[in-house]
Amino acid sequence: MKVATAAQMREADSAAIHEYGISGVVLMENAGVEVVRRIEAVLEAVSDKKVCILAGTGNNGGDGYVIARHLANRDAKVKVYLFGERSAISGDAKTNLDIIFKMRLEILEIKENAGTREWNKLKIALNLTDCIVDSLLGTGFHGEITGNLAQAIDIINQSGKPVIAVDIPSGVNADTGQISGTAVKATHTVTFALPKPGLFMYPGAEYAGELTIADIGIPAAILSDNTIRQNIITLNLARALFPKRNPTAHKGVSGRVGVIAGSVGLSGAAAMASMGALRAGAGLVTLGIPAGLNAIMEIKLTEVMTAPLPETEKGGLSHESLSAIVEMTKDSNVLAVGPGLGREDETAATVRGIISTAQCPLVIDADGINALEGYTSILSDCIALPVMTPHPGELTRLTGLSILDINRDRMQVARRFAAEWGCILILKGAATVVAFPDGEIFINTTGNAGMATGGTGDVLTGIIAGLIAQGISSHDAAILGVFVHGFAGDMAAQSGMIGLVAGDLLNALPAAIQSIQYGVDW
Repeated sequence: MKVATAAQMREADSAAIHEYGISGVVLMENAGVEVVRRIEAVLEAVSDKKVCILAGTGNNGGDGYVIARHLANRDAKVKVYLFGERSAISGDAKTNLDIIFKMRLEILEIKENAGTREWNKLKIALNLTDCIVDSLLGTGFHGEITGNLAQAIDIINQSGKPVIAVDIPSGVNADTGQISGTAVKATHTVTFALPKPGLFMYPGAEYAGELTIADIGIPAAILSDNTIRQNIITLNLARALFPKRNPTAHKGVSGRVGVIAGSVGLSGAAAMASMGALRAGAGLVTLGIPAGLNAIMEIKLTEVMTAPLPETEKGGLSHESLSAIVEMTKDSNVLAVGPGLGREDETAATVRGIISTAQCPLVIDADGINALEGYTSILSDCIALPVMTPHPGELTRLTGLSILDINRDRMQVARRFAAEWGCILILKGAATVVAFPDGEIFINTTGNAGMATGGTGDVLTGIIAGLIAQGISSHDAAILGVFVHGFAGDMAAQSGMIGLVAGDLLNALPAAIQSIQYGVDW
């Protein structure tokens, strides 16, 4: 499903109005009706129910006036609180405001000089209401909420009542999910035509509550326009990307994965990545590991083949390992490189040699990414589009951006560096973003905070490599891999998020894949 920025939705609205002749009043009417339907579902029935609508002076407020009219016609007890001067309202919003004035609905204006009496009345009304509608600010809002709106939002959030946000919770940046100052903490959000990135990116996702995507009559041809380059990864998309395994398949045709990982003290990362590849369905996995760790890994990983490699005095990969690794890539469908390799200078140089000379597609993670600090230009040497899986801390080493800057606009940061480096960039976090060099973005919708534990990223590396080995393109494996990874995490978290470990994801992977592929309940 496509996801539209605020600017893209403005363009879609404009195209519907000017190219198709659908008036703005009709779009506003349809939007309001869809919100009313959601309110009816939340309250079960609206007759005799109290509903307070807090409206601004823009088109989002106009949606609120439509909602007020339809609720009143259904015998709800409606109060509209107008924040701003009535004289500032124009266009389609004014048309709908004029209608509810003529209907003699209760409309209370809260102006900048509102006193204690007005605020106390609002607090009492919200404490007594059955439902609050937030139509203060729309998707075009940027900046920090202050003054009356900030005070009103604080009262909404303290009310403890169901809150239905119109299109997006007021105060949430529609493009980034960022919040400056305060924002409405909605229990439900009804967004129009296409969802907005800020409804999936944190902290905005936490403020959106239960999300409904409502059709308001914008023609499908507008919403499917190729200039809208953001998408969310849905279950249906993931299901379509999975290949069906041939009944006659054997390990030799199910994909060969090479993993270059591990060092003294970090051997667990190598184990997680290797098992992630196997659990994702790869037929054969070979782990290249510093020789001093080989005996341990042979015992720990009974289903994984191991290849002892020359090591440094500190137990990392040495220069002498490069030729053996390049030979390994000739027999592998994909090579995962980086988990737990450590940051010795010699090991980092060896990693760069692997990236420049590998004879198969690469998945680069952790210390493989760290080794590229100052050397991202060598990614152009890869024989296939490499997949990189940084968390913000690793990405900051390569870009010079702070973690705060990265998380402030995860989607655009990932898009920028995927294009600049010529790679598939998976920016891990809440929410994980998959970016491609052509500007296409996919936002993941699975996963949970219980996965914030060591080793889960290594499992993701293995999953993606295992999918590529089975013949899935790097493009599709990146999209599918992050969804499967989060889905397995969600399954594992059914027993509780606290205490979840990376091994729980590995154990959940077969059932997660079965559920995604065939719709088996879990």
